[in-house]
Amino acid sequence: MPAPSAPADAPAPAAPRSPAVMQDMSFLDRWLPAWILAAMAAGLLLGRFVPSLGEALGALEIGGMSVPIALGLLVMMYPVLAKVRHDETARITGDRRLLVTSLVLNWLVGPALMFALAWALLPDLPEFRTGLIIVGLARCIAMVLIWNDLACGDREAAAVLVALNSVFQVLAFGALGWFYLQVLPGWLGLPTTAAEFSVGAIVLSVLVFLGIPLLAGFLTRVLGERARGRAWYEERFLPRIGPWALYGLLFTIVLLFALQGDAILSAPGQVARMALPLLAYFVLMFAIGLLVSRGAGLDYARSTTVAFTASGNNFELAIAVAIGTFGVTSGQALAGTVGPLIEVPVLVALVYVARWAGPRLFPGDPSLPAPAAPVPAGAPRSR
Repeated sequence: MPAPSAPADAPAPAAPRSPAVMQDMSFLDRWLPAWILAAMAAGLLLGRFVPSLGEALGALEIGGMSVPIALGLLVMMYPVLAKVRHDETARITGDRRLLVTSLVLNWLVGPALMFALAWALLPDLPEFRTGLIIVGLARCIAMVLIWNDLACGDREAAAVLVALNSVFQVLAFGALGWFYLQVLPGWLGLPTTAAEFSVGAIVLSVLVFLGIPLLAGFLTRVLGERARGRAWYEERFLPRIGPWALYGLLFTIVLLFALQGDAILSAPGQVARMALPLLAYFVLMFAIGLLVSRGAGLDYARSTTVAFTASGNNFELAIAVAIGTFGVTSGQALAGTVGPLIEVPVLVALVYVARWAGPRLFPGDPSLPAPAAPVPAGAPRSR
């Protein structure tokens, strides 16, 4: 039935803000591809001029995992998971269309699409192919909150979908890894992953590098909000710890490229080939997510949220799993490391696509971003 009309004197609801994408990003986030490239270059130089680095890191291992790299992985995961609003879960999951659409796209369509792209475009590079399949299993829990905000998606829905993805990965990542790396290739007559593959190693990596920061993030939010309130937690505490996710990522990239310098410089074309399946994956998943959500009857804000949570990936977890399972100098680890370099500029571009396509796909939708106000002639423009 139609919604009751508002009283004549009732104020009109405020339209969602229409941010200037690059200007609304923090300085660190805006230049993230440049930081990643700089970290890669620094790692290659470090590996060239400090050849004993590998031995030094090998001397600091626990259970086959380099302690410095493990610390870098934990540092980059914790701030992201401290942002999750767990108390919003019940309200958002009441929207069955949103929940079912997101779960199907994230856990059925996304991994299957990355599997198909990896095999189609990297048939002769098994380590990189496996690394990208692992990336496809690691659903986004990090930068998606930024992309969603810039595109004026539903912030609370994004936070809940991030929380669900986090928990689901702890429970199901090992089984999905076994299916896509061992079972499905066998069914299709394709080579399965090498013998060093271990479901147990994947499960252990997920429990350590996702489970620990997930629990720490949950406890931090609960105790922080109880002691100082949500406003302090989100406006003061989170901005202080947020940059550490990037610091941890860059630290890990430097070490990985230092250890993999010879392999990278000897075959740069092979490394560059990973860009094509990643690019195709991000664009296709976003388009599928937006159109399927619209077809399911979701509004612009929630369709955009579903599209971004489906198209982004948790490269932090993918790197951790690849290192824990195949080793720090493996091609699988390198595939996860190259991923953010492609993801960031592509998803920034998709923010613009979402805001352009919104009025065309969702005409008259009240959740659409408000058009930017024109600047009067002669008025100074903001910088």
